[in-house]
Amino acid sequence: MKDTSEPPERAYLVALDQPRARFDADDSLDELASLVEAAGGVVAGRAVQQRRAPDPNTWVGKGKAAEIVTECARLGAELVVADDELAPRQQRGLEELTGRRVVDRSALILDIFARHARTKEGRVQVELAQLEYQLPRLRGIWKGLSRLGGGIGTRGPGESLLETDRRVIERRLIDLRARLAEVQRQRERSRLSRSRDGLFLAALVGYTNVGKSTLLNALAGATVLVADQPFATLDPTTRRMALPGGGALLVSDTVGFINKLPPALIAAFRATLEELNDADLLVHVVDVGHPNLHERMIVVRETLASLDLASRESLFVFNKADTLRGAEGEALREALGAEFPGAVFVSAQTGEGVEMLRDRLAAIAASRWTKVDVTVPYNEGGLVQRVRERGSLRNTEYSEAGIRIEADVPADLAAELTARRTREVSSGRR
Repeated sequence: MKDTSEPPERAYLVALDQPRARFDADDSLDELASLVEAAGGVVAGRAVQQRRAPDPNTWVGKGKAAEIVTECARLGAELVVADDELAPRQQRGLEELTGRRVVDRSALILDIFARHARTKEGRVQVELAQLEYQLPRLRGIWKGLSRLGGGIGTRGPGESLLETDRRVIERRLIDLRARLAEVQRQRERSRLSRSRDGLFLAALVGYTNVGKSTLLNALAGATVLVADQPFATLDPTTRRMALPGGGALLVSDTVGFINKLPPALIAAFRATLEELNDADLLVHVVDVGHPNLHERMIVVRETLASLDLASRESLFVFNKADTLRGAEGEALREALGAEFPGAVFVSAQTGEGVEMLRDRLAAIAASRWTKVDVTVPYNEGGLVQRVRERGSLRNTEYSEAGIRIEADVPADLAAELTARRTREVSSGRR
């Protein structure tokens, strides 16, 4: 049988090395290469140009564009991938100079999201972001059809096709936004339902591909998809984690963040990321062995700030601690421990530190609990099981008066237990 599948596209990567850039250009290109591979492409070559500012028309300038043409021909690359989001004019200008299709970092990330979106909600969010990205770039698509000039009697078919496409996309955007609004309402109802359970929620956040899904599996015994590639997890996943002293809490895994994440994508996934609004604790997971870990942490903090979550209580967890070997690794562990007091070092892969993290999460959840010592009637015996599920039951005693419960429980359950006791006492006095 013949293999009829198309060969992967060969991509030539280009980055600008600008003053005060957060990431080193070569490191940023390494990340861009992993994105190209996640999108199903092959990296044929790469180049870095030092510039104080991008060229407003071609991003890299005509001289560099000529070098890119030569290298693409030599390496057989049919695609140029830019490490920034390009303005429509820059993208068109670079395509004209190179004679090749040009994709910027934002389009690449959107493509990966489209490949990984599995749920109906995720597909709607990705399509919305893609259309908002494409809308200002429509003119480039029809440019070849609209060069007949302007004025009465001179408008070519490209202009009418452009306006037709624009109207189609705008109508589709209205439909998608309405769908996302319904998704938001459904999530709100789901959150209200879950809040009635009153379980403590710890949300895992962090840069993409730092091991959040692996950590969720280790903490909660879950079987969430784990893949060594960016954005393997798009849809939030929540699992129940049993606490060492009894009771349980919820742990949620969310989509990872990345440098230069397209604003349209953050906006589209806001309905999903609003799950973080209900989190009692943000568990910021960091790849401890990555050379740009501080810069990545800044990206995560800035993204959380854009979601109005900068002040939410957080716990730093440095994952992949098994990579810290020798004197250098130990020195890094000590330095990070001093910089981030209270941080937990774990290896979700080997299990190192996972029990310590469970204990820390249990302690944080319990710190918000209320001690109760109440006696409830036997016909309210189901409360004992609820205390076991949601809190820490320290002692039970059975007497003629009912069941005495000594426990640490969430505030709402404590209020309910106290109210039941109060009603029982009032009834006895009558």
